[in-house]
Amino acid sequence: MRTIRTLPRIKRRIPSASAAAAAAAESTAVGDRPSSSPNSGEPSADSVADSILKSEWHRIDPFLSSLSPTLISSVLLRLQRSPHLIHPFLHRLGGHGRLDLHSLSVAVTLLSADAALFLLKQSLNSGLAEASSLLDIFNALATAHRQCRPSDPVFAFDILLRAFSESGNVDSALEFFHIMKGANILPKIESCNSMLSSFSKKNQTDKAWMLYAEMFRLRISSTVVTYNIMIGALCKEGKIKKAEAFIAFMENSGIRPSVVTYNTVIQGHCLRGKVQSGLQILGEMRDKRIKPDSYTYGTLISGLCKEEKLEDALAMLREMEGEGLRVNAVNFNALIAAYCNRGELDAAFRFRDEMVRKEIEPTVATYNLLVHGLFMEGKDMEANSLMEDMSEKGMAPDAITYNILINGYSKHGDVKKAFDLFKEMSSKGVKPTKVTYTSLIYVLCKKNRVVEADRMFRDVVRNSNGFPPDLMMYNVMIDGHSADGNFERAYELLKEMERRRILPDDVTYNSLMRGLCLLGKVEEARGLLEEMRRRGIKPDLVSYNTLISGYSRRGDMKDAFSVRSEMLERGFDPTILTYNALVRGLCKNGEGDRAEELVKEMVSKGIRPDDSTYVSLIEELGGGRSSISKELSNC
Repeated sequence: MRTIRTLPRIKRRIPSASAAAAAAAESTAVGDRPSSSPNSGEPSADSVADSILKSEWHRIDPFLSSLSPTLISSVLLRLQRSPHLIHPFLHRLGGHGRLDLHSLSVAVTLLSADAALFLLKQSLNSGLAEASSLLDIFNALATAHRQCRPSDPVFAFDILLRAFSESGNVDSALEFFHIMKGANILPKIESCNSMLSSFSKKNQTDKAWMLYAEMFRLRISSTVVTYNIMIGALCKEGKIKKAEAFIAFMENSGIRPSVVTYNTVIQGHCLRGKVQSGLQILGEMRDKRIKPDSYTYGTLISGLCKEEKLEDALAMLREMEGEGLRVNAVNFNALIAAYCNRGELDAAFRFRDEMVRKEIEPTVATYNLLVHGLFMEGKDMEANSLMEDMSEKGMAPDAITYNILINGYSKHGDVKKAFDLFKEMSSKGVKPTKVTYTSLIYVLCKKNRVVEADRMFRDVVRNSNGFPPDLMMYNVMIDGHSADGNFERAYELLKEMERRRILPDDVTYNSLMRGLCLLGKVEEARGLLEEMRRRGIKPDLVSYNTLISGYSRRGDMKDAFSVRSEMLERGFDPTILTYNALVRGLCKNGEGDRAEELVKEMVSKGIRPDDSTYVSLIEELGGGRSSISKELSNC
């Protein structure tokens, strides 16, 4: 750190009013004690300071509202040897609102770090940076520094950097950093770390790296916190290997990595689905005798659950307990979510019960996961019972809870229940989300109430509600209008998506194709398949089955089998839907022999015929073919 003997005043061609005021105030030195104030009726700085030093607040309270910023500065300077009295004085003044730039700078220079930081953040939030240029602020702090001569010459400048960063104005912090650098004042590493962290949190990692390079050039020594922030930035950028290399660079610089260092890299691997690499880092930690903490284990448990390695995740949780670390609700929720997704609700509930036994309170998230799992299994009654249990425990449902319930009832086609819940969440002050509206639009479309669905959709578009419609919402609307045969509106929505730069996907096109096929416009639907390819959207199994069904429905079996051939060439295996569509088409055309051969092929591939297969064959064959009857009886 460079020694600062004299702080320069940075000049500008035309001095601003605030800079001029600061210069005028500078002439009031600590030793100047005016016996009276130039303003009639205003007490002197000496008398105010004397009353404060004697704790005779009642003598000055009547005058506080009329004290000028210049007199406040003089009083603050007189309280320099009793800094513990500055904060109560400012509090009685009403905080920062009575201070001008110079008196604020004096206060910041004399206060403790925490109090100065709080005062500056208040001032920034009330528009200090907008009312004064950064150069004005710097000069005011420099003036206060010359008057107060603090033991730490960087203190006030450094605190302002932190205030800018912690108030979310990190670009101003960076600009002020360069002003300081130009005046030969180097900030402390803690303030630099604050800026680096703010840039990283805002995903402005390029600026973080530019600042880090400048710090390196200025020989501002990095700490373990600095390295951890930059390793985190690399992980955010997906550069995990470079993050690991940075640990080696850190060690070569004489800084020992901490558990946070390794946790950051482990999280980076797990977020990208590379839990095995995360486990290797865990082994490296142990080799270096760095003890894993709850966050280490929690990250790996979540990662293993997402990869559906539930036995390994459970083993990790037991190991965590064996190390004497307390397992929390987040860890159990990861396991509960994984078992619910696998459809193993009994196991999920066992973990909930284990939480209770270990006095770990289930959270709203715990209940949300279990309620969702029950709805996925069609267990509505049990889901409602769990909601009652949640209510009895005094837990208020959140937006996710309501979305799960509304989505569950929407999937079951219960419009009334879905909208009753919508009204309930609104009445309880829970703000609906994009998912809420998408679910409601979905159930209206499924119940052929497309006009109402469109009205709600238009309301969302018009009001925005803090969120614009997304791809899923557009897909629901396009599917509803396509099924209703209103292709004018469906294509209008497609164009609207493109204007909003929302790219359609295979679901969008499948909905359009399905609607066209229902109207017998199969050639037009096949044209959309080609359009999908031109736009780089890969047709999926649903796309091919939709066309096969469309051709089969109108008896064009040559085209139907042509699409099946293309489907096989693209690596898609036929499903029960594929075979049923083809069997139905063949039977409709009176081609019972071909239908019979197709069913034999179907069975040979391990696909069991269902009711639809039987109905098509019975209608065509009338039960008169013993070979097919025998084939079916063996299924």
